[in-house]
Order: sequence, then C-alpha cells, then structure tokens
Amino acid sequence: MSVKVESVIEGSYGFKAGFEPDDEILKINSHEIFDVLDYRFYIQAKKLNIDVLRNGEPITLNIRKSDEFADIGLEFKTYLMDKQHSCKNKCVFCFVDQMPEGMRDTLYFKDDDSRMSFLFGNYITLTGLCEREVQRIIDMHISPVNISVHTMNPQLRVEMMKNRFAGESLKIIDRFFENGISMNTQLVLCPGINDGEELRFSLSELAKRYPSVKSIAAVPVGLTKYRDGLYPLKPYTKEEASQVIDIIDEFNAHFSFYNNGEILAYASDEFYLIAERELPSADYYGEFSQLDNGVGVCALLKDEFLDALENEDAKGINRKVTIATGCAAYELISELSKKAEDKFKGLKVNVIKVENDFFGHTVTVAGLITGQDYKNQLKNLDFGDELLIPRVSLRNEGDKFLDDITIEELSEFLNVKVSAVESDGAVLLDKLISK
Repeated sequence: MSVKVESVIEGSYGFKAGFEPDDEILKINSHEIFDVLDYRFYIQAKKLNIDVLRNGEPITLNIRKSDEFADIGLEFKTYLMDKQHSCKNKCVFCFVDQMPEGMRDTLYFKDDDSRMSFLFGNYITLTGLCEREVQRIIDMHISPVNISVHTMNPQLRVEMMKNRFAGESLKIIDRFFENGISMNTQLVLCPGINDGEELRFSLSELAKRYPSVKSIAAVPVGLTKYRDGLYPLKPYTKEEASQVIDIIDEFNAHFSFYNNGEILAYASDEFYLIAERELPSADYYGEFSQLDNGVGVCALLKDEFLDALENEDAKGINRKVTIATGCAAYELISELSKKAEDKFKGLKVNVIKVENDFFGHTVTVAGLITGQDYKNQLKNLDFGDELLIPRVSLRNEGDKFLDDITIEELSEFLNVKVSAVESDGAVLLDKLISK
C-alpha cells in the first residue's frame, strides 16, 4: 500500500527533503503507510527515513526535525489519504435506510470507519475492521474508540445488524479491554428487541470490561415516516421509555456501589423527554463523554445558561427575538427564555416549536429539522429583531439544511436576520441580549 502526495508546502521539511507532487509514500522508518493514521503516527519522530515511489522508481528521502511533533508539509487529496470505509451491515434500525429519495448523495453514505472514530468521534460497529486495523489500534493505543454495540448478545446482534459476523466482532471489545484501549459504547434500543432483559444483559456484560469501557449510552431508535418495506419497528411509549430509565438507574445503583460512586450508563435526553421524567442535573453526567449521542445536552445547556445569566448584571433591554427549535428542546428553551425575560426588562423572547413534517413527527430533535419545515411553519410571523435557530440543523459547514436550503435563503424568505446558535448556554444568552 501507499499514499500519494498531492502537493508540498514550500519551505517545509518535506520541500527541503525533495518531495514532489505524485510521490507515493511506501514506508516511514520501515513502517508501511496505508492512510492518515499511519502517516500521522509515524511522522512523530525527529529523524525520518521515508521510502518513496517516484515515477515507478523507489527512492529514500531523509528528514531531520528539531521538533518531533512538527508537520513535514505534505498535502494529500483527502484527509484520510484513502477512501472512506462504508458500513457492511443492514441494521433493522438504520436511519439512512429511512431517508427519502432526492437528497444530496452524502446523506446516503453509511459510515463505519475506525479512522473517523479517532479523528471525529464517529461510532463504529467493529464488523468492518480487518486484523491489521484492530492491531493498529492496539499498537498505537488509539483511545477512546467509540463503538456501536447495540447488544452484547452475539446472536441477537447478528439478527439486528443482518451481518453474520456481527456477533463474532464483539470479541474485539475484549481485545481492546485486554490491551487497555478506552471505549465509549452506545446501544440503539428498539422496543421489545434489545431492551428489557436484553438491556440488563448488555449493561452487565459491558460493565465487566470497565474501566476500559468508559461509558454506555442508551438511545431510542429513530424512526421516520419513510419505512415502507423495512423491518417493523415502533417508537417508544412513555411507559417503555420509563422502563429503560428504571433499568439503567437500577444498574447504576449497583455499579456505583462497587465502584466508588462511578456512573457508567446513561439514558439519552430523549428517553427522559418521552417518559416525561425530570432530566438529571449537570453533575450527573460527569465529563459529558456522550454528548454527541444526545446524553446530557439539555443539562449542560441549562447549566451553562444559568451560570451565564447569574454573572450578567440586570439591565433594561429593548429587544424582541424569536427562537425556533425542535419539539424535544422546546420546553427547556422556553424555560430558559423566561428566566432571561425576568432578569432583563424589555427583553421579549418568542419560542416556536417546529414539528418535523419532512421526516415525520416521531422525529423531534432539532438536528433533523429541514429548511422547508422552517419555511412552512414560520412564514408570515413577526420575529422581532432576529430569528435564532439551532446550529445543529445545518451541516458541518454551517450553510445548508438537510434539504439543501441555505440559511441565506431562509433569511430572505422570512425577511428577517437568521442566526444559527451553537448548543452552548452562554452563547445562547449572549444572542438573546446582544444586538
């Protein structure tokens, strides 16, 4: 294997060593280079002997660095230096399979790439890992690895993921455990399938791999209205969501008793909202290691907002602002907005709940609200000085919604300044009170 250099930064170590575009890097200090992880790991040395293929001929280029952690100035076509690995599973709950036709191509790509887990915190199922990749994680001591477990019952995992290797791949968790690799794990729960006693079993088995298993997140299956021909699943009821929380609370009570008060498993915020249960305080979530799974997002936002509010001097503000958000966050945002209005006389905040007509009303999170739902449900309203929307409704670049409507198009359509706000309580307060 090799990785091809696309360009060389002038004046860099690589430039001075004689690297040229289209050079293929074969080895660094005798280590084969397959992709970005190999490259980034093995350039961390002061002395580099790099085996290169140039126009079909092997050569060796040498670099000496004053700082072993310094970059050497080579640029590549993709950040992975390789194609992104796609998912080999056909999970009964896969959200991508529930996407309507006609959306941008990237939304239909099923990612299951260990490098994306390391670089961006993505979750992997382990079913796509080859032996070289498993051993590389161990040798490089890459931590934490984020793993979509779903169930620790091997046969049930095969049935849920429709991959005959899904149960066998659970053994990789043990290899990581034996080699001290930290893991954050998630269980996407489907009513009547991997909850109840199966959930108890999975929690118990993962706890045996503590402290390598740092956290367990339980999240409810996400269901859209585009499920024709797919495995029959139903959303969680209030009673079923309550049972999940009770099982996790029962598990944590036992686990923390034997582990100095540590909490290992967390139900996502969505479970509490479905169950109509009070959300735990921010202290409950420790280091918030599962925020990307929607675990503790509400508690952290509330804690940050109230801290920022307490540190602001009360003053009069002549400002009217509107917040549009998803159903899941509506009650919390309304509560926080009222507290801001109470402290800052003259501040008026109108909070609007946006239903997800595009994917279906079972989808309640702000991150899946489309531009057309914002358009259709907010048209002809008086927004005041500004309309605030959650930043998570937009793609990473911050410019487009899932349906490719841009934030500029929404602003023009509604005839109001539209600002996307990060999920940060202090930032939210600042946007409310600053013109």
